[in-house]
Amino acid sequence: MNRFNPRKLRLSKWTACQPENREKHFLVTELICDEDGTPLQIDVQAVYSGRTQRLDWRELRDSRRWTIGWQ
Repeated sequence: MNRFNPRKLRLSKWTACQPENREKHFLVTELICDEDGTPLQIDVQAVYSGRTQRLDWRELRDSRRWTIGWQ
């Protein structure tokens, strides 16, 4: 399990453990929060293609799918 502070996810770098379509490195471009400031979702952008996808921020805790930093 990856440990991190969800409020500091913006502009963090991540590596997919099982890359698809040559997209291995990702950058968190946006942190979506509710009215109370609780994180709900994130937008991650693939460095290779520039494609953006929205994920639940808790998915980054799965160390089988994501690694902190660019490896």
